[in-house]
Amino acid sequence: MFCGNCGNGKTTMLQALRNLFLTLGDKYFSFVHEDFNANMKIYDARDIVLVGKDFSEIRKIRERDLVAIDDFGKEPVEVMDYGTVLSPLIHLLEIRYEQQLFTAISTNLTPPEVREKYGGRIADRFNEMMQVIVFKGPSYRS
Repeated sequence: MFCGNCGNGKTTMLQALRNLFLTLGDKYFSFVHEDFNANMKIYDARDIVLVGKDFSEIRKIRERDLVAIDDFGKEPVEVMDYGTVLSPLIHLLEIRYEQQLFTAISTNLTPPEVREKYGGRIADRFNEMMQVIVFKGPSYRS
């Protein structure tokens, strides 16, 4: 999980990680499982929430070997679907945790803010499944 202020390279690091996996290729990672797909897809957190009502789309995301979620925290935690409250991003992260699938995240939230917004259950899973890397530099955009 890449944490830090806006504009200091978190998304660029996700893109570099994706390029690394593509360069090393499926054959290098064949030890994971026979049909491992080294093509890491980067999803915007808001886009996951938008497709959250479509179970088939969420299933495609949750079954990918490598997933990155960019700008985690800028999306609403809950969305309504005909009166039913859904939390598609939380659901996705819980499934990926249970299946121990590689998941990278970029966020402007600090670990305590993740706990406050998403609750102890997600924060505890993050503590186990992710290494937190804090980007302390200033924005490259200014």
